[in-house]
Amino acid sequence: MDPLSDVLSLLKPRTYMVRGFDVAGQWSIHFAQHEGIKCYALLSGQCWLAMDGFPDPVRLKTGDCILLPSGRPFRLASDLALAPVDAETISSLTRDDGIASLNGGGECFGIGGYFAFAGKHAGILLGVLPPIVHIRKESDKATLRWCLERIMQELREPQAGGILVAQHLAHMLLVQALRLHMAEGLRGGVGWLFALADKQMSAAINSIHEDPAHRWTLQALAKRAGMSRSSFALKFKQTVGASPMEYLTRWRMLLAGDRLTNSGDPISVIALSLGYESESAFSTAFKRVMGCSPRQYSRGRNAPAPSPSEEAARPDHLERIAD
Repeated sequence: MDPLSDVLSLLKPRTYMVRGFDVAGQWSIHFAQHEGIKCYALLSGQCWLAMDGFPDPVRLKTGDCILLPSGRPFRLASDLALAPVDAETISSLTRDDGIASLNGGGECFGIGGYFAFAGKHAGILLGVLPPIVHIRKESDKATLRWCLERIMQELREPQAGGILVAQHLAHMLLVQALRLHMAEGLRGGVGWLFALADKQMSAAINSIHEDPAHRWTLQALAKRAGMSRSSFALKFKQTVGASPMEYLTRWRMLLAGDRLTNSGDPISVIALSLGYESESAFSTAFKRVMGCSPRQYSRGRNAPAPSPSEEAARPDHLERIAD
């Protein structure tokens, strides 16, 4: 798989909810703090988005798509001066077709999805995303339109298996929105997600993900990127936010943690599969990166994983690890 698919598979995103909202008149809805990612797409009409701690409200227009990965409370409204209604109140008005209607509907229609992560360390994705990811370019809207229209059809014309189809379409929407946002990295974003939009950095990161057990050296990765060793090391650090060897070690340990949790493989087998000749060397690296021994991790005695909002708030979550 490619690196984005690798990370999403490791984090195991689950759609907890796909729901439509159909509103009219004067309205304002408040959404409480959340974990994971919320995703909204406006299929008709316009509204405002205001987020706690985010200085300027965002005007959403027909076709716009937003991802909200920070977990902060926010409001959607026709007029931000209005006193908001709690989202839970609106949820209670949801019809059998999965659409919540307010004031009779008909003026502003959108779709919302909520993605939680069954895997640990959601911060490796959420930590590189801004509080609001706003997809609004006309060309990008066209890319998302088919998926949005299919979700709308599944909600408005319920059929057998419709909820499952809507959830899979929502997953497609999430991945596509991340792809589009990733492309924005060419204009200055920092993090592994943005680095995938850079041809040279993507070549190196893809090599690591294709064969994490390989004895990668800085020189070998620089060759994959078609760069000199020194230029590659500098650009990787500037683009990804961590050195190539830091990224490699971190990715190996995340893979190891997933296998320790979800497979019955012994530590010695996991260590060998990730390029470590001895269990002790692997255990030392694992404890340095993950904060506990492999045995503690596999037995569930490791410290609770930080919430996405806590981990996302740590700008050095990749830079703390050693070679």
